[in-house]
Amino acid sequence: MRPKRTGQDRQQLMIIVTGGAGFIGSNLLAGLEGRGHGDLALVDWLGTEDKWRNVAKRGLAAIIRPPDLMGFLARHGIGVTAIFHLGAISATTETDGDRIADLNIMSSLDLWDWCTIHGVRLIYASSAATYGDGSAGFDDDPSAEALARLRPLNLYGWSKHVVDRRVLKLAQAGHHPPQWAALKFFNVYGPNEYHKGDMRSVVARLYPQLAAGEPARLFKSYRPDYPDGGQMRDFVHVDDCVDVMLWLFDHPEVSGLFNLGTGAARTWVDLATAMFAAMGRDPVIDFIDMPESLRAKYQYFTQATMGRLHAAGYSRPFTSLEDGVGRYVRDYLAAPDPYR
Repeated sequence: MRPKRTGQDRQQLMIIVTGGAGFIGSNLLAGLEGRGHGDLALVDWLGTEDKWRNVAKRGLAAIIRPPDLMGFLARHGIGVTAIFHLGAISATTETDGDRIADLNIMSSLDLWDWCTIHGVRLIYASSAATYGDGSAGFDDDPSAEALARLRPLNLYGWSKHVVDRRVLKLAQAGHHPPQWAALKFFNVYGPNEYHKGDMRSVVARLYPQLAAGEPARLFKSYRPDYPDGGQMRDFVHVDDCVDVMLWLFDHPEVSGLFNLGTGAARTWVDLATAMFAAMGRDPVIDFIDMPESLRAKYQYFTQATMGRLHAAGYSRPFTSLEDGVGRYVRDYLAAPDPYR
C-alpha cells in the first residue's frame, strides 16, 4: 500500500499521460500545465519527424518510451497520483492483430492491474469505434449484456472493446483503481493532430485544399436516405475532451464508462460550410466516389448519448461545430505556428 502523504506532498505528485505526444494527449498536457500541475510525465514514441512539436512548449518531468513504462513505475510509482492512458495504435486501418493485442489490449490491462494494486487513479481512452456500424446504437450502457451486442468493424475498435469488457468485469468484482473512467471518444478535431496522416480529422485534411482556393471534396452517399455529404458524425472539439478529463480529475468520486461527444450529430456539409465561413469564402463542394474498400464499412451516422456523463455531474456546454471549426482554422491551421 502507498504511504499516507501530507497536503504539501500531494502538490508534488506526478501525473503520467501515455500517448502524451499525440493529439489528445498533448492537448491534455497543455491543459494540466495551464492549471499548474508541474510534475507531468509523457509516455510516447517521438519518432524522427515533427511529433515532438506537439509538446515543445510543455515543461516535462520525464519522457518515457512505452516499453519502459512499467520499469519507470517500479522505480518512481510512489510519486504517481494519476495516469491518463491515451496511448494506443489508433489507426483504424491497422491489420496486425498481434501488435494490436500487445500494445492496445495487454498494456492497458497491465496498467489497470498496476493502478489497482498501488491505489492510483486511471482514466483511459476507449473509442466510439466500439459501436461498429451503429446498428446496436450509441448508448454507453456498461452492462455485460449491452457490451456483448456491440460489433466493432476493425481491429482498433475491437481492441478497445476487449479492454472495456474486461475492466468492467473486473470493476464489478471489486478489482479496480480508486477512480477509473473509460472515455468513448467520438470524432475529435483540433490542434496538434498534424502527425496523424490519413487519420487526421477532415478539418485538417480539407484545410490545404481550401487554402489553395480549391473546393471541398466530400464522399458521395451510397444510401438513398442520406444525400451526398449528408452523412452525419458527432464532431467534438479536443478542448471539450480535455475539459471532461480535467473535470474527472477534479471529481475522484466519479468512475465509469462514458461517451465523449457533443450529443448532436452534424453533416459533413455542415463541417465544410463552417470551414469556408472561417476562411471568408462561399462554400464550393465537390462530391467524389468513395473507395470500394470503404463502402461496406462506412458509418453514415454517429451520435453519442451523453446522459450518463451529465448524470455524473458534468454540466458544461459543448463547443458548437461552427465555433470549434472557426477557432481551429483561424487560431491554428492558418497561423504561422499551428501547435498548441
